[in-house]
Amino acid sequence: MKFTVSSTGLLSHLQILNRVISSKNTLPILDNFLFKTEGNILTITASDIETTLISSIEIDNQEGNGQIAVPAKELLSWLSVCPEQPITFDINDENLSIKIFTAENGNITPMGKNGDEYPETLSNIESKGNLVLPAETLLRGISYTIYATGDDELRPVMGGINFDMTPEGLTIVATDGHKLIRFKANNVKSETATSFILPKKPANLLKSILPKESGDAKIDFDGKNAIFTLADFTMVCRLVDGRYPRYNDVIPQNNPNKAIVDRLTLINALKRASVAANQASNLIKLQVKDNKIVVTAQDLDYSISAQENVNCQYQNDEISIGFKATYLIELLSNMEYQEIVLELTDARRACIMVPLENVENEEILMLLMPIMLND
Repeated sequence: MKFTVSSTGLLSHLQILNRVISSKNTLPILDNFLFKTEGNILTITASDIETTLISSIEIDNQEGNGQIAVPAKELLSWLSVCPEQPITFDINDENLSIKIFTAENGNITPMGKNGDEYPETLSNIESKGNLVLPAETLLRGISYTIYATGDDELRPVMGGINFDMTPEGLTIVATDGHKLIRFKANNVKSETATSFILPKKPANLLKSILPKESGDAKIDFDGKNAIFTLADFTMVCRLVDGRYPRYNDVIPQNNPNKAIVDRLTLINALKRASVAANQASNLIKLQVKDNKIVVTAQDLDYSISAQENVNCQYQNDEISIGFKATYLIELLSNMEYQEIVLELTDARRACIMVPLENVENEEILMLLMPIMLND
């Protein structure tokens, strides 16, 4: 088997595929990329058993079809310092030796492995459901929600992103029990109501791939696996098994106290005040009254305190509420809108954050549970 390919073109694909490969693979063959040639197309696969990512690239001067497992670490290290030029792979199908030539007469000779030992990739499923949506919409949904996923091994469903599909639209949700983010795409509809939970690792992979994608993304899924088909990549992943919490039940409705505030101004005030927050609790207090939000923090152990005043639109009764500063700053930083609305009920109930005006066909809602104040 022999073929020629662009060094930088190959490197760009391999750098993305390499994010799938685990540093603690139980199968040594998974430390390799699977190369498979057919005509003038080289198909490259990377997997950790749970998640598999596949991409294709055009090749020239192809001689003989076949497949071989190529060591990922050595190939990436070599390509990363190789300038743009055609490189030729010459593979001995009998002893699996590989010789890679450059146009400048350099070469490297890694040892391959039998491609037949590579785990077979799931190519189709008995679909429980499918969904077609713009790649940009999928990216926005994942980018918004992934920050709210949990890391509790005892609650694996909360470590993933939940996709709810109904005839009314698509809802993407993540929560860790302290914060919750809900993204709605009202222009993406499903004929039947169905759902699945996407694990965090494949979600992060999609987040890195989708910015370079155009057109539509197709999702096919059953009760155990999902196949994401994009323009340049195909991702197969195992889904999280379990039932996602009834997230709508924890979202307060008809909140009477609403403050409209400039998001960046509030973030900067929170960052300054949080310098004085207690290192253990990271507690920050918001006192909302008379068209302003008073942000305060203190650490009695070190006799330090801070206060910031932020202008807002608010005419209701005074309310004070406490939050973990890092959570509040993270959520606000992940909301791209200039003006947002803080919806409050009392100091014991969750705060809702929504944009003053949503993008067309989208709805963003962020929820953060408060920390009880002593005073």
